[in-house]
Amino acid sequence: MAEQIQDLARPLRTADDLDPLLERIGDARVVAIGEASHGTHEYYAWRAALTRRLIEEKGFTVVAVEGDWPDCYRVDRSVRLRPGADEDPRDALDAFSRWPTWMWANDDVVDFCRWLRDRNAGRPEGDRVGFYGLDVYSLWDSMHALLDWLTEHEPGHVDQAKRALACFEPFGEDGAEYAFASRFAPTSCEQAAVDLLRSLCEQRGRAEAGIDADARFSAEQNAAVVVDAERYYRAMIRGSAESWNVRDEHMVDTLDRLLHHAGPKAVLWEHNTHIGDARATDMADAGMTNVGQLLRERYGTEDVVLVGFGGYRGGVVAGEEWGAQMARMPVPPARAGSVEAHIHEAVGDDALFVVPQDERPEWLHRRLDHRAIGVVYRPERERWGNYVPTVLGERYDAFLYLEDTTPLQPLHLERADEHVPVDAYGQ
Repeated sequence: MAEQIQDLARPLRTADDLDPLLERIGDARVVAIGEASHGTHEYYAWRAALTRRLIEEKGFTVVAVEGDWPDCYRVDRSVRLRPGADEDPRDALDAFSRWPTWMWANDDVVDFCRWLRDRNAGRPEGDRVGFYGLDVYSLWDSMHALLDWLTEHEPGHVDQAKRALACFEPFGEDGAEYAFASRFAPTSCEQAAVDLLRSLCEQRGRAEAGIDADARFSAEQNAAVVVDAERYYRAMIRGSAESWNVRDEHMVDTLDRLLHHAGPKAVLWEHNTHIGDARATDMADAGMTNVGQLLRERYGTEDVVLVGFGGYRGGVVAGEEWGAQMARMPVPPARAGSVEAHIHEAVGDDALFVVPQDERPEWLHRRLDHRAIGVVYRPERERWGNYVPTVLGERYDAFLYLEDTTPLQPLHLERADEHVPVDAYGQ
């Protein structure tokens, strides 16, 4: 097994070492790039390096991340130099207030977004690369953003939007409270949300001249978030697998809309648990799907490349529980017998693995433990938790291994009054 790993390993020192991966990507339309934690500098830095090359050499036009639409829309306006937007993307990222803010409000994302803005500045508006959020948590933020847009551009729909918002108001913008209340209430806010989205989309072809197409697309996306976030919170009561599926299906549906609006090629930034094909893990046994599986099913394996990450030891930023203050934590050496431990023993250095498309070495067919650190992490639980059984050669098309990692640098400490979304998995 060690010899097989050594034969497949390629050096990973500079961005030029990504050449074999760029060759594997070829003309693929979607590249989903993971991370083994939400708080590790090296994962973010290498993901940004690969994305820069995809934009410059492969013509990718969309960067879509595991973040909320309204927050990322402010970043998008900044990097695409839209009128009235923040001149420095750092200001847009620093405005993130939903826990865990460090996922996107950190130095690595600032560096990438500044690079993207500088690159966009020299190009026509229609050729600029955007930065978009795929996630489903922003029910109330999206509702308020949609109401503001309707008030300015389509006042005839404001009363309907207010009625939909009023349905959610008794729950104090608390997703968990709404979820528990909907379990016992005879009705939910589902119909109000669906009717709002339908009425907005029906006006697409009858919009007044002069309305900004991007702003209207954002309004429609906020309406879609309201619909799917309402489904997500209701699904939480019925089971974590169902709510997970609602969330990941929403993210891929959002990507579909982005490819039609801002395409034709997209890079996704999400956790390994989202972008690695669920069918190659124990997630499938629990009735769960995920973004990686859905991408392959919708676009085909030739048009999709899934890139995973892993690290042997180091440090990370995370919280001890959901909503807790972030902290820098040690990441101990990987568990014996895991993917990371085998690569450490065989190679002992940063390495790139591109999964062969034809005959694969036997170790890529083995089901091995593969570390997964979310925004919630307890290093002391490494002996029995924090790992996902994985068939590496089926879960990813390529894998970047890092021997030693360090925590990323957040822009600010968590604020005491920030809103904490509800999630069963913390990834």
